[in-house]
Amino acid sequence: MKPFLSVVIPAYNEEINLKRGVLNSVNDYLKSKDFSWEVLILDDGSKDETAKLVEQFVRSHKNFFLKKEPHRGKGGTIMAGAKAAKGKYVLFTDMDQSTPMDQFDKFMPKIRSGFDVVIGRRNGRPGQPFVRKIMAYGFVILRTLILRLPFEDTQCGFKVYKNEAADKIFLKIQIYGGRSGSKTGSVSAGFDLETLFIARKLGLKVADVPVEWYEYGERKEVNPIKDSWEGFRDLIKIRLNALQGKYKV
Repeated sequence: MKPFLSVVIPAYNEEINLKRGVLNSVNDYLKSKDFSWEVLILDDGSKDETAKLVEQFVRSHKNFFLKKEPHRGKGGTIMAGAKAAKGKYVLFTDMDQSTPMDQFDKFMPKIRSGFDVVIGRRNGRPGQPFVRKIMAYGFVILRTLILRLPFEDTQCGFKVYKNEAADKIFLKIQIYGGRSGSKTGSVSAGFDLETLFIARKLGLKVADVPVEWYEYGERKEVNPIKDSWEGFRDLIKIRLNALQGKYKV
């Protein structure tokens, strides 16, 4: 029998977070629920002890699974997780649990109402460095002008999809569909933007819900200049793809 929820967690060099006990918090939350579930941890070719630590965890925890992937960045890893997920709904969440698992409770009313995609919306972003807050503000202006996406926060790493909606969206991905060889575990803003842009093109029902969020230390993979340029580049690519009819239903 298919589970109600598949939780997909990409992992790239997450040894510190794993030793912090993040998977225990995920397990504790899910065990308290009356729905069926599975957790898929996608190791993105980590160079540290991530895979080893996850292997130790899954051996003693039911419904947790490790899937080892070649290193290609978070976008490709998420797509691999969506393909492997068996649940009616698929939740993508970050290993650091900046948005804790219990925030899924806030998604349930929208899920019951029939939404195809529900995304988290961060309020205030406590713990986030000032420079990243400035980057985020500028990016909101650009994505509104270029893509007309009506969401306040497209980049929160806490999103749930109906399984069939995820299949339809990822089938049409253009920018990151065949991309490989990212040097870090980061993913350009373009992946989240493209998935949400496609969801709207497909006429899927998308809702955003306020969630708790806290930055657990500055992320080493963040490069303000490089990331801002890549985000802007991907905005332009998505708009050009749309003009060329690559996202047509």
